[in-house]
Amino acid sequence: MKGKLVTAKEIVERCKISYSKVNLYTNLGFFKVVAKKGNKRLYNWEEVERCWGKVKKLIDEGYPLRLVRKKLLNGRR
Repeated sequence: MKGKLVTAKEIVERCKISYSKVNLYTNLGFFKVVAKKGNKRLYNWEEVERCWGKVKKLIDEGYPLRLVRKKLLNGRR
């Protein structure tokens, strides 16, 4: 596991998105939980940052989340 681990709260602060969006993006598979510490989910910041850049770009272009997910998942194969 490379990179700095961050909590959902840190993602909220750094990406300027709501906590519920972090949960939604985690459930959609955009953000991957790499570890847990107590009841805190930990994410690899480099992966979150890279993925968030792609998600934000597609959302800003007007893509609905369903298509954003499809595009990202096709890009991972």
